[in-house]
Amino acid sequence: MKDDQRIINFFFEAGFLQNLQRTGIPYLGSGKQSVAEHSFRVTVIGYTMAAMLGADVNKVLKMCLFHDLEEARTGDLNYLQQRYVKSDDQKALRDALKGLPLEAEVTELIDEYAQQKTLEAKIAKEADVLELIMFLKEQLDKGNEQAGNWLKSAVKRLKTEKGIQLAESILETRYYEWWYGDGNGWENGSKDW
Repeated sequence: MKDDQRIINFFFEAGFLQNLQRTGIPYLGSGKQSVAEHSFRVTVIGYTMAAMLGADVNKVLKMCLFHDLEEARTGDLNYLQQRYVKSDDQKALRDALKGLPLEAEVTELIDEYAQQKTLEAKIAKEADVLELIMFLKEQLDKGNEQAGNWLKSAVKRLKTEKGIQLAESILETRYYEWWYGDGNGWENGSKDW
């Protein structure tokens, strides 16, 4: 058991992201999202984009999965907080990964992500921004007009043609269309109510 203690502690640390709320959301005025919830959808978006663009899916998945891991130690500093607080994200990530079998690989991938020079790093970053855009679109559709202002800024962060194209589609789609569709689903359910 003692040999696995470092790994188990890492699992608990990664799980802490479920409890860590994204700090910009109170300024938005509606919604709730943990860092883990954000990272999950970033990973789904990144995987899909990598497959669409012929990138190394494995690299993109890992970049997306671990892109905010250090926040378990540093917190999720929103843009206002970042004006006043300097976070040593690299040290936090190194400390979080120290002694783990994935230390070298994840450190190298997150360094690549930060440098934004490879297709995979650009896709992972676009996925991060697109997830924010989707969250904001959900809030806008629920009546938060301020989310519309934030959307304008978020869309400007996109750099790839595919990311911009996906953002345009997000903005044209209501967040509930995937399940509600044309509204006929309510009459055609399989339960005999």
